[in-house]
Amino acid sequence: MHLSRLVAIALAVLLGAPTAHAHGSVFSGDTAHAPIWLSQAVFVVAWFAYPFGAARKRPSFGRRLAFHGAMLVAGLALFGPFDDWAESSSALHMVQHMLLMVVVAPLLVVARPLPQWRALLGPPSDVVWRPLLRLGRHPGTCALLHAAAIWIWHAPGPYMAAVIHTGLHVLEHLSFLLTGWLFWWSVLQAGRSGAPAAAMALLFTATHTGMLGALLTFASTPLYWRESRELWDQQMAGLVMWVPGGFVYLGVAAWAGLRWLERGSAEQAGCARPTGRPRPPHA
Repeated sequence: MHLSRLVAIALAVLLGAPTAHAHGSVFSGDTAHAPIWLSQAVFVVAWFAYPFGAARKRPSFGRRLAFHGAMLVAGLALFGPFDDWAESSSALHMVQHMLLMVVVAPLLVVARPLPQWRALLGPPSDVVWRPLLRLGRHPGTCALLHAAAIWIWHAPGPYMAAVIHTGLHVLEHLSFLLTGWLFWWSVLQAGRSGAPAAAMALLFTATHTGMLGALLTFASTPLYWRESRELWDQQMAGLVMWVPGGFVYLGVAAWAGLRWLERGSAEQAGCARPTGRPRPPHA
């Protein structure tokens, strides 16, 4: 426990250090970057709180590893120099988005850190978790919310507004992470009975993200006037969403479909099995 706590604190400090240079110092008086500082503070507090909650509600080693892995990837993608590089390249910006949606979000679902945070915050925090968990029982609804976030923020106007304004920039990433977590929670925690709905939600997501990726790849002119001054950069962004993201969604959809088939086979075997004791033949 002490080791994981030290790792969390050390990584949070290391990830926080570059942000002061990239987005201005908190003591400079430049309040335009206040949303960045606030999101960084929430991120660090969430990471710090987890080991203390884990001391009261011990997670398995695998879940602990998944949590720290998710936080490490999120910190590198959002608060390191990678975030500054993404401002000048659509391809890197798309890599940043995909890291949040298909790496960080599912890792957090696997980690299931809510019991650890709840152990620290107490039952009053249920007012936040319970509505989200109830919504996560509906893969179709969660997939639609995630699709809305993806398409709205990748439209040229909102996309460029998020690049220019730090508040919208934070809101964009928060919407990707929150709707992505809800989506992956709904499909990964669906169980065998919910496997068909999970598979359909995954296929829907693979289809519409593939369409968006193809639109960016085959567009004849740059859609994002500030970042994609070179058409090839936008095309690379489309391929990042289309190919790696498609493989992830389709792979998990195949897994959900396999669970559904296994459930059907088990039910058929149960129906075929005789329910009563066979009668002995007459002498």
